[in-house]
Amino acid sequence: MNCVLGIDGGGSKTVCILMQDTGEVLGCGEAGSSNYQTIGIKATLQSIESAIYAATNQTLNFRNYINIKAICLGLAGVGRATDIEIIKALVEDLQNSKLLPITWAAASNIVICNDALIALVGGIGDDVGIVVAAGTGSIVFGRNHQGKTKRVGGWGYILGDEGSAYKIAVTGMQAAFKAYDGREISTSLVEAFKQHLNLASIEDLIEVIYRRGGGVKEIAALAPIVDFAAASGDEVANNIIDEAVQDLVKATSTVIDAIFISSAFEIVTTGSVWQGRCKIHERFAGCIVAKFPSVKVIFPRNEPAYGAALLALKSLAREGE
Repeated sequence: MNCVLGIDGGGSKTVCILMQDTGEVLGCGEAGSSNYQTIGIKATLQSIESAIYAATNQTLNFRNYINIKAICLGLAGVGRATDIEIIKALVEDLQNSKLLPITWAAASNIVICNDALIALVGGIGDDVGIVVAAGTGSIVFGRNHQGKTKRVGGWGYILGDEGSAYKIAVTGMQAAFKAYDGREISTSLVEAFKQHLNLASIEDLIEVIYRRGGGVKEIAALAPIVDFAAASGDEVANNIIDEAVQDLVKATSTVIDAIFISSAFEIVTTGSVWQGRCKIHERFAGCIVAKFPSVKVIFPRNEPAYGAALLALKSLAREGE
């Protein structure tokens, strides 16, 4: 049975899709982080190996053997030539692994790309369009019919990530302190942060953020407080959400202007920010469609690992041309 593997490797988890060369999904496995820049290459290999094992082992319950003809790895932070060489060496270790219940085709195809591309392909079902990812961080990535790509953002919480959960949360906390000081208008965010974090005073937020060492993910997890306040009609919170929307609209518009001229295409939105109660998805879609009427804004049709598997399949199709 000839198959391909699609790997979605991020900072929190690794997902593997096992897909037959006919396009049928046979298995799915999950493991821990596979961002080698933060956990190291050995731990990354172990996570990817575990995810593949989980996806393939269940399939062997009703199949005799699995022959892998292609693998696509869409990994966070992989873009430079040095990163790709490191991941190629990792794949060689995978192919020599004695733990995996699979065989590898003699000339199996290897596709290595960043996680934005597999989110685009999984979300739309095609490698043409734009993905607007707004979760803990943010990035906009697009690819046109000619294969030209354009990326905007993705520069991290210090240098960028406009429109992300992290940025929304930080701006919300700043607004709460400005209101507490009397520098800006009052906002329900003061009480909202106090109640959510069980603080006696908003001043105790200093200890939570600085002394307890609140990290990027922990701070980003406070974004729903701003979202809920905006959905409840808080003016300050709504201004923060509107600013996030405009940042994401500007980034998306930049990608459109760079690589799309007049053709119709889809924009897929991924990440936790789009799941909020304050209709941020509707606000964003309304602004984009007003500027680009031929564009359609959608939620993902499939997960990024599925997109990685499709890219692996596509590499086989190119091989046969």
